[in-house]
Amino acid sequence: MRLAHDDLGPKNGRPVLLVHGHPFDRSMWRSQAERLASRGYRVVTPDLRGYGESPTEDTKTGLDVFARDLVDLADHLELDRFVLGGLSMGGQIVMQLVEDHPGRASALVLADTFAGLDTPEAKQARYDTADRITAEGMERYAEELLPKMISKQTRANRPDVESHVRTMMRNAPQEGAAAALRGRAERPDYTPGLSDIAVPTLVVVGSEDEFTPVADAELIHRKTKASTLVVVEGAGHLPNLERETEFDEALSTFLNDSGVHP
Repeated sequence: MRLAHDDLGPKNGRPVLLVHGHPFDRSMWRSQAERLASRGYRVVTPDLRGYGESPTEDTKTGLDVFARDLVDLADHLELDRFVLGGLSMGGQIVMQLVEDHPGRASALVLADTFAGLDTPEAKQARYDTADRITAEGMERYAEELLPKMISKQTRANRPDVESHVRTMMRNAPQEGAAAALRGRAERPDYTPGLSDIAVPTLVVVGSEDEFTPVADAELIHRKTKASTLVVVEGAGHLPNLERETEFDEALSTFLNDSGVHP
């Protein structure tokens, strides 16, 4: 699998690999990628298989497959160790990668994500949603998700963010999104592995996140030894887009305090 990706900043800069969530693409990280690249980091933002410009023929894509794709991309780019960040499903892929490929990440960013298992009802809902979007496409699904993805404040004050999020969701390839939902329903519980994480970790969450509320981030923070928790006030599930200044400052501070300099 060759993933479509952007590779910004100096080639000899400290590498940062950022993983998008569902149902998005690499454009969700544009602000962070450009800001970090301007500070001397090398920032790689891929489209996961089945999203954006990365194709797939899968009908079910496990998070272990996404993680292996990312390691293959890092190997292709000759990145041995890298800062690894992900939001929502991207954060779960980060946790999967840390378990499957130890030693590759020098620091972690876990944004608006959830370490535990779905309830039986939520698991079944992923299967049902996968079947539905395979049959009818992404448009109605995107309109239903949008009010939960971003906060009321964002919808009222940031039409640019609402438009970007809607466009990403509506344009997500339905087959790839469905395959990811089926694979994600069968993911393992990452909670036990959190205590084994030994690298600096930033746990960040929007204060108004409906999908992965602050309590989920607090649990990850408690279980992960070398972690810092940041709550971005007024943001929903996508604080890197809704409150990019606050998110970027938290990320820069974390990288500096962790000694992960360009």
